[in-house]
Amino acid sequence: MSETTRVVVTGVSGRMGQMLVRALAEADGLELSGAVERSGHDWVGRDLGAAMGGAESGLLVTDDAEAAFAEAHAVIDFTAPAATIAFGRLAAARGMVHVIGTTGFSDEELDELATASEGAVQVRAGNMSLGVNLLTLLTRKVAEALDADFDIEVVEAHHSRKVDAPSGTALMLGEAAAEGRGVALGDVADRGRDGITGARKRGDIGFTAIRGGDIVGEHDVIFAGPGERIVLRHVASDRALFARGALKAARWGVGQAPGFYDMIDVLGLK
Repeated sequence: MSETTRVVVTGVSGRMGQMLVRALAEADGLELSGAVERSGHDWVGRDLGAAMGGAESGLLVTDDAEAAFAEAHAVIDFTAPAATIAFGRLAAARGMVHVIGTTGFSDEELDELATASEGAVQVRAGNMSLGVNLLTLLTRKVAEALDADFDIEVVEAHHSRKVDAPSGTALMLGEAAAEGRGVALGDVADRGRDGITGARKRGDIGFTAIRGGDIVGEHDVIFAGPGERIVLRHVASDRALFARGALKAARWGVGQAPGFYDMIDVLGLK
């Protein structure tokens, strides 16, 4: 394998897709080798640089993911669950690194993704920033230390165009809190309150989603106990930090054994 890692970006017209293209242009040891969009998208067949409003790059946007993957070592994928599962199959067939920032998976889709991606180095995380992954570790530790007298709430805020709620990061934090408590998140998650809901159930982990404007991403984990509250918080002000994390994951994944990894592995925090 050459020293340069060749990377495909899927969903290249999206916010994160374009951010990844820009980040790759400045990254050492990484090269953008393919730009993939869904069939029928008006970017397909166009020069990527021109489609992004700049100078021509010499790289055409394609809807043929299989051909694009054939020339690459890694794919970075911030798309939608169904597309990610399909990309997972292609990545596994070629033994590639599959970096997944897609969120909004159902439990069934996660099972399907795990099956589809057997044979690939799969790095999947609801959030790829260093700060959020440190927050995840802290959430687990605090949940371990406090009993159910402390109610746990995860509050997240994102831009108005985000289509899934709670965010992948919020669910990641909820999972960390549940692991700290030694319970399954599915058994204790409270993901919606409206009307006369009755008193809060002891031990539940609550979620609140805020959508508005151009908020990049804000996450609070609140531990509310008798007479005191502990609040853990992360605020993202620049979407580029997610792109940098994804590139770090792609670089790290080359040479790893096939299997599932997360950003805690990539950052060496385990």
